[in-house]
Order: sequence, then C-alpha cells, then structure tokens
Amino acid sequence: MNRLAGVTSPYLLQHAENPVDWWPWEPEAFEEARRRDVPVLLSVGYSACHWCHVMAHESFEDEATAAYLNEHFVSVKVDREERPDVDAVYMEAVQAATGHGGWPMTVFLTPDAEPFYFGTYFPPAPRHGMPSFRQVLEGVAAAWRDRRDEVGEVAGNIVRELSGRSLALGGDDGVPGESELAQALLGLTREYDERHGGFGGAPKFPPSMTVEFLLRHHARTGSEGALQMAADTCEAMARGGIYDQLGGGFARYSVDREWVVPHFEKMLYDNALLCRVYTHLWRATGSDLARRVALETADFMVRELRTPEGGFASALDADSDDGTGRHVEGAYYVWTPKRLREVLGEDDAAYAARFYGVTEEGTFEEGASVLQMPQGAGVVDAERLDRIRRRLLAARDERARPGRDDKVVAAWNGLAVAALAETGACFDRPDLVERATEAADLLVRVHLDEGGRLARTSKDGRTGANAGVLEDYGDVAEGFLALAAVTGEGVWLEFAGLLLDIVLDRFQGEGGALYDTAHDAEPLIRRPQDPTDNAAPSGWTAAAGALLSYAAHTGSEAHRTAAERALGVVRALGPRAPRFIGWGLAVAEALLDGPREVAVAGPAGDAATRALHRAALLGTAPGAVVAVGEPDSDEFPLLRDRPLVDGGPAAYVCRHFTCDAPTTDPARLARQLGGH
Repeated sequence: MNRLAGVTSPYLLQHAENPVDWWPWEPEAFEEARRRDVPVLLSVGYSACHWCHVMAHESFEDEATAAYLNEHFVSVKVDREERPDVDAVYMEAVQAATGHGGWPMTVFLTPDAEPFYFGTYFPPAPRHGMPSFRQVLEGVAAAWRDRRDEVGEVAGNIVRELSGRSLALGGDDGVPGESELAQALLGLTREYDERHGGFGGAPKFPPSMTVEFLLRHHARTGSEGALQMAADTCEAMARGGIYDQLGGGFARYSVDREWVVPHFEKMLYDNALLCRVYTHLWRATGSDLARRVALETADFMVRELRTPEGGFASALDADSDDGTGRHVEGAYYVWTPKRLREVLGEDDAAYAARFYGVTEEGTFEEGASVLQMPQGAGVVDAERLDRIRRRLLAARDERARPGRDDKVVAAWNGLAVAALAETGACFDRPDLVERATEAADLLVRVHLDEGGRLARTSKDGRTGANAGVLEDYGDVAEGFLALAAVTGEGVWLEFAGLLLDIVLDRFQGEGGALYDTAHDAEPLIRRPQDPTDNAAPSGWTAAAGALLSYAAHTGSEAHRTAAERALGVVRALGPRAPRFIGWGLAVAEALLDGPREVAVAGPAGDAATRALHRAALLGTAPGAVVAVGEPDSDEFPLLRDRPLVDGGPAAYVCRHFTCDAPTTDPARLARQLGGH
C-alpha cells in the first residue's frame, strides 16, 4: 500500500514509489509495529538534503533492501521541516548517543516510540569504518529477536535521560544586561575569523542572527568593532561562492572557511534572514554592496521561491542533472573556462574568468569553478560586466534546474514577510511590500484557523495536517509586526496579538520557560524545548522578540513580562555560547534600548507623513517599533493622544509610552533614531 501518495510533503512524495512500505508518522504505524511485534525504522530528512537523496537511491530504491525492511520493520518516513518536533526529540537522542547528528537521521524505535539504536547516513556496503545499512538492519533485527530485554532497558534509560532535560531558564535568571552583552561580544571577537570573516572554521554557516546582534549593539553603544565584524563578514559572504553571483541568493553554507565552495542547496529561511540583515547593514552604513545584495536576494526569493498562491517555497535542491543524465551537486551553478568561451567568446570569457575567479584547475570538482567576486579585481567595466552577467544567466537558465520543495512553511514565510516588507520600504520598492502582503494574506487565509491556531505547512493552497510549533507563532508574528510598521495597516498588529496570546496560553511553562510544542500537542517521548538559535531563530527567541515588539506597540505588561522572562535564557547562554543565541542577543539589545516606540501621526496621503514615516523606518535604534496613521487611530495604541503639531504631521519617539517632544522634521527624527 502506498501510504505517502496523499501527503503534502514533497520530501515524502519523493519516496512514495519506493519499494519500501513506508508509513507517515501516525499512531497507526506504531499500532502496526505492536501488532506484528517488530521495531520501527524512523527515517528523517528533507527534500533539499543531498545525502538523503543518496541513501534513498542506494538503499530505499533497492528491492532486496526494501524486502528485508518490509519483513522485519515498520518503516516511518518523516519530513523534518513538517515535523520539527519529531526531528528535535530524536536528534537530541542521536547526538547524546553518538556525539554528532545530521540527515538523513536513522533511528530504531520500539512500538512505544522509544529509541534504542541511532545513526545518520549508512552506505550500501561497509565504508570508512561504517557498517552497511543491511548489516545495521540485520543487527537490529537480531537484537530485537534475541535480546529483547536488553533493547527495552536501553530504550527506557534513554527516555528517562531525555525527559529529565527540561529547561527552567526563565524569569528567575533575570534579564540580560550590559555585562552579559559585553561578554557575548568578547566571546564573538575571540571566535571571529579576521582573515575571511564569519566565525569559527569549516564548514562555515552564514551568521545572520549574530550579525543582527552586532548591528544592534553598534547602534546602541557605538562599538566600531561590532560594526566592523558585521560589515566584513557580510562583504566576505557577498564576494564568495556561497552567494550566487549571477542570480542572487545564498546557498546553505560553505564547506571551507573562505566562503568559496558552498553546499548548493538554497533555503528560504537563510535568504529571508540575510536579505533583512543586508538591508539593516545598508541602513547603518549606506554600503552600495549591502544595497545590491539585499535587493538581489529579495528578487531571488520572489523569482525562484514564490508559489502561485503567493507564499514562498521552502528550498531549492543542491543537485541537478549535469546534461549527461547524472544528478550532480552544483551542476546548475558551476562553470569552466571552456563553457565561458562557448557562451561569451574568447575576450569576454577571459574577462569573466578573471573577475569571477574561474580557473583551469577549478575551485570545485572535475575542474569546475564556483563564481566568486574576489577582492583586487582591478578597475571594473560595470557596463561590460552587466552584459556578461546577463548572458551567463540566460545560458544557465537553459540548464536543468534544481528541484524545488514547494511546501509553504509558516515560520519561514513569516521571516520572508519581515524581510521583504522592510527591504521594500527602505529601497522604495513597493512591489516587494506587495509580495510580503500577499504572503501574509496566504498565512491568514490558509494557515490560520478561526481560533488563531496555525498550521505548520501548506502546499498548493491546501493546509497541511501538522500543527504549528513555537517558531511558527514567533516568526509569523514577527512578520506581521514588520508589515504593520511598513504599511500602517493595523490588522497585522491584531493578527500578531492573536498569535502571541496563544504563545502565552499554550507554549509557556513555569518560570517563563517556553516549549516548542503546545501543551495540547501530540505527546512525544518528551516535550521538545530548545532556546538555542540554529539555522533560524529558535522558537524561544523568536517568540521573545515578537512579544517584546508587541508590548512596545500596545503597552501590554503581560507580553513584556513574558518577553523578559524568556530572555533569562540569554542571560545564561549569551556569555558562554554567543554564536548559538544570536537572535536572543539581538532581542536583548532591543530590550536594553527600550525598545523605542515611534508614532507617526498624520494623514496617509500626506507627503510630510511619508517623509517622517520613512525616517522612522530608516532608524537604526535596536528593535524600534513604528506606528503610522491618523491621530487617535483605533488600530494602533501608540497613536492615541498623539496629536498633529500646528495642524501638520508629527513624530513622537517614546519608551514605555513616555514620549520626547514631538518633531515635524524628518532629519531630526533620523538623528533621534540613529538613521543616516
């Protein structure tokens, strides 16, 4: 029986025709394992995962392997992007048992969903000290048959150990202050790669949330070192192979510390976060490079990831057909001198090779090079380079394109809404604001039910079956709040409040600790909870940021108190592990600054209102919130009792609803908010 045929996950649909008798994650799968008295094979991955595709081709498409699996196991396939809660719980077990993790994640469970044996990718034959997948299957089946008591004891110990890990880092720890943020900055300085930008060694991931912290710290304190680390890191990434020099947008990470060779998958969350960061860098410095990269990344998201329904798809694969029938990583993106000559002719090819760092030896595999924009390229003929870039892009468009995972994930679309709204406003691109509004409309129309509960995913306009997790509520609320600030439409503030009330009601534990799943969600072997930021803000820090912004908009003490209690974890972790709680540190910067509340009171069509509104949006004050509209608007509490001045539009800069004297001068407002 093909149980995956009707699901909304593109990753699961990729496995629907496997000879393996897959089940989705559902109670019936575990009931079947109990009935047959066999263990469960849990295989977790995602559609843009290179090694997930490799293992599928080597093992799950193999008839003999599938036959053995079907006889001895109930096999359950999970898309980690649809079920981050399932992924988080079992990845924690994998990392505790093996010291590392990754995808595909391969876990063997009892019929009670208790894990007892772990791994990630297993090859079809023994390799580099790893057993083959078939050897693992046979060993697990034998242990289940002959040493059941031992298996049960291992599983029970693991579950007890995991269930004792619940965090209690909340209000009792106090909010982070100057000392903790200074220690976090010092820790980042120690790990900073002065030669290549970024933090740590290879593989090197784009540190978008850490850069946001650095920009906010500079805005609040004037620290030139923080700004320099942020600017140099952004420039190094923008010049490297991790950035698509032809089409815009960032790959998932660099396999080397120099940002030269990426792992070529492109994720929505990375590009949304980086688009926003480069916009904020431009806001702080006026950098032409930051402006170009922000806009190119926004245009990439709209061009390559936007769905017909107005949302944004999750990812583009790393692999594609190289023209010979082989599915090869990076085939869509890399170039050789020969291929440049075929497209451009001798002279322009030589010029392009020098500018983009394409060599006969290559920087990637099989003599191919990833395009870069190295320093020291000399005087650039901008017109010629633009012509070359367009010709190369047109030639690349004729290649087989990477696959696209077109499910819409609520959290990542929330990040995209925030990025596109702010980028569109800063660079006078109303089309980007319109795209942000359409994505927000989709989230309300398809993902949000009448009670304010979010669905995690949708596909083709059809709501997925899985409930939203904490990051969905936090990131979507963040997107709605950014959209409210840019458009002046109070309905987005109202929707954000609806989501954040559910966070307070269903995701909050004792002492202000937050959980990744609602208290009435499907019970797993433990309730997942992780405050550390990974590839995107954790649900914990995303919710803290949105709660703080909403409180600044409304004056709600309940939401501000919840934000402060959640930030206790930043006080604890920021000085020790700043790279892994960058968004939490950025939210803490906003808390220390107020955050500032800017009310722009004036008629919507008035040029003076627009000028004040733009100055407010261009301000660099950390996490400042902006409300624009008629005085005493019912939509924005910040506008109550904020009258016009001498009959004209005015701006009020406030903290905790206590305001400085109003101004009618955009330049003065910009100085108040640190804009340029």
